[in-house]
Amino acid sequence: MQRKFMAWGGVLAMLAVGIGAFGAHLLKPVISEDYMKVYETGVQYHLVHALGVILIALAVGQWGESVRLRWAGRLLIAGTILFSGSLYVLSISGIKVLGAITPIGGVCFIIGWLCLAIEGFSRKTSS
Repeated sequence: MQRKFMAWGGVLAMLAVGIGAFGAHLLKPVISEDYMKVYETGVQYHLVHALGVILIALAVGQWGESVRLRWAGRLLIAGTILFSGSLYVLSISGIKVLGAITPIGGVCFIIGWLCLAIEGFSRKTSS
């Protein structure tokens, strides 16, 4: 599980940088300023949650595997695809109905971070 989440986190981070560069260099002159802000929000959340997946991989290495950590990683990955992906497509295509998908990704983020927090609080402290 640790290797998979580390790999997913690395791939997501790499994609965030590439997608961000694409937007800054190729999309900026093509899409409106408002849609550029939407796109940049997608990139920002994408990169933050890629780092979150890497953090979960490190937690697995420190604490061992658990159902909550597995779900935390899965939900951050799914949230990135749904939240950031919908913002990318919305900003490029202008199809506003895609904005309805974004909150589903946001809920995945919230539940994923909650799983990580619960796992952390449930750990016994060593004296």
